[in-house]
Amino acid sequence: MTISTINKSQHKAATVAGYAFLITFAIVAFVNFGIIDPLIVENNATETALNILANEQLFRIGIIGNLIYCTGLMVLFTALYVILKPINKGLALLGTFWRLVWVLMWLLMTLNRVDALRLIIGGTYLEIFEAKHLQALGSFYLAKGIDYYYVGLLFTGLASTLYSYLWLKSDYIPKAIAVYGIISSAFCVGCTFIFIIFPHFDQIVNLWWFDMPMVIFDLALSIWLLFKGLRTR
Repeated sequence: MTISTINKSQHKAATVAGYAFLITFAIVAFVNFGIIDPLIVENNATETALNILANEQLFRIGIIGNLIYCTGLMVLFTALYVILKPINKGLALLGTFWRLVWVLMWLLMTLNRVDALRLIIGGTYLEIFEAKHLQALGSFYLAKGIDYYYVGLLFTGLASTLYSYLWLKSDYIPKAIAVYGIISSAFCVGCTFIFIIFPHFDQIVNLWWFDMPMVIFDLALSIWLLFKGLRTR
């Protein structure tokens, strides 16, 4: 399907979407790989708790960073809906709802980190528990966020597959980018489904490869929208 006219709202939304993805991607990468992950010691609740206590303000900044990330995602998904609504309003709306599950899962992960911090810091109402028990519970809440992540990844993969189909149908971007989006997003959905059923699937396909191809698609799409905009034919 070829769209001959593109309104001003779509052009503005394309620019907003391009900036929104790049900004949110930079925020979430910095927060999780630069702040949160270095504080967590795998399979060692005590060291993890000591790291967080020693860097409590930094950990709290990470929590705020994730909240900003979720806010940016809402802007991004609204912009994408504005762009793709003329192609198929129903499918664009469905994709937006699926993407909102991704935001919800990130909010739950963030709340888990708040709970973990409360447990690790302790308080008068937690004095009946030994420190090692509170540390173990704190690590449990941190680890539980991983489950939320992969549930959210499943839904955002479904949304990305659907959106990529709409991009292909619209002819707003090169077909090669749209086709790659469909393939990479469907690959992410398939890997996540299998991983949830078979937890050792990560020994066959590295966890990084679940969503990395889809991230590359999002980066390519964002750069195209910023420098080329929506094509009109």
